[in-house]
Amino acid sequence: MILDSLYQKILNGNRINFDEATTLYKEADFFDLGYLANAVRWAKHPNPIVTYVVDRNINYSNICVCCCKFCAFYKEPDQEGGYVLTFEEIGEKIQETIDLGGTQILMQGGHHPDIPLSWYEEMLRYIKKHYTVHIHAFSPPEVVFWSEKEKIPIAKVIERLHKAGLDSIPGGGAEILVDAVRAEVAPNKCPADQWLSVMEEAHTQGLRTTATMMFGHVETVEQRLQHLFAIRETQDRTSGFTAFIPWTFQPDNTELPNCRKLTSVEYLRMLAVSRIVLDNIDNIQVSWVTMGPQIAQLALSFGGNDFGSTMIEENVVKAAGVSFRLTRKEIHGLVEAAGLTARQRSMDYTLLEQK
Repeated sequence: MILDSLYQKILNGNRINFDEATTLYKEADFFDLGYLANAVRWAKHPNPIVTYVVDRNINYSNICVCCCKFCAFYKEPDQEGGYVLTFEEIGEKIQETIDLGGTQILMQGGHHPDIPLSWYEEMLRYIKKHYTVHIHAFSPPEVVFWSEKEKIPIAKVIERLHKAGLDSIPGGGAEILVDAVRAEVAPNKCPADQWLSVMEEAHTQGLRTTATMMFGHVETVEQRLQHLFAIRETQDRTSGFTAFIPWTFQPDNTELPNCRKLTSVEYLRMLAVSRIVLDNIDNIQVSWVTMGPQIAQLALSFGGNDFGSTMIEENVVKAAGVSFRLTRKEIHGLVEAAGLTARQRSMDYTLLEQK
């Protein structure tokens, strides 16, 4: 009876609380959960459209002093294989993206100890001078790192980056927004409250952002839900998040190799609960990058309405041993086989003219 009334509450469009979300996560039948999340998705998006963006992940540097246990990508400052791309190399990657119909670049790098904030400003100005492209870049931990390094407020860092050409901020570095978890897997990264405060400040300054969750390492179910509710509470105040992207931890080549890879069922369960809990975030993105195209396609029936990015280039997940690739044509084929219509979008979910 408890589940029946909870199901009806969700179908009526009412918000659920933490205890109800816990019950739903732990006790709801898998297919019931998918049905409920799908109902929420259709209530928010009555048109049968699945969006995606054509972009490229450009990692301008892999040198990092954060040393997160889950990361297979970074190199320490004196370690072989570390690099910093030149502006010209970044430009070549951007031009290739534009030539392939791209409208956006996602840029992130490590916490480099020797590069000043002015270098990042110059990089943004260089890109804006030479290319017409949306710059979706950096992450809250990077912003906090620069704030502490330069001894200036977080708000000033964001203001300077925005003025130099930053258009929006991705949700990287969230992992699980619970400090007990962060202390174990990323002890040198900013705490949860700082991650959220960077996003809130960005929203205040007019920048839209996304939110992510990397789950399936050392966290509990309750801590996953704490993460969702922290995002929901911030969104209640700011309305600045355009999308939420949950994805599963990939343990290979990391310092957490004993973590098992989550199953597709576990991923879909988390996705569905995310769609139901995050009633104030319009878009839920599926993760073909970690789960593969077929599970991402199935996720469109578990609350997902966005297929993410074509990811012309992706290096971080690839370093953990997972490498899927999809073209625009393949995305359209997968979406249409699910009985839906694929449409290219911008970062703020404006639909673009079909070519």
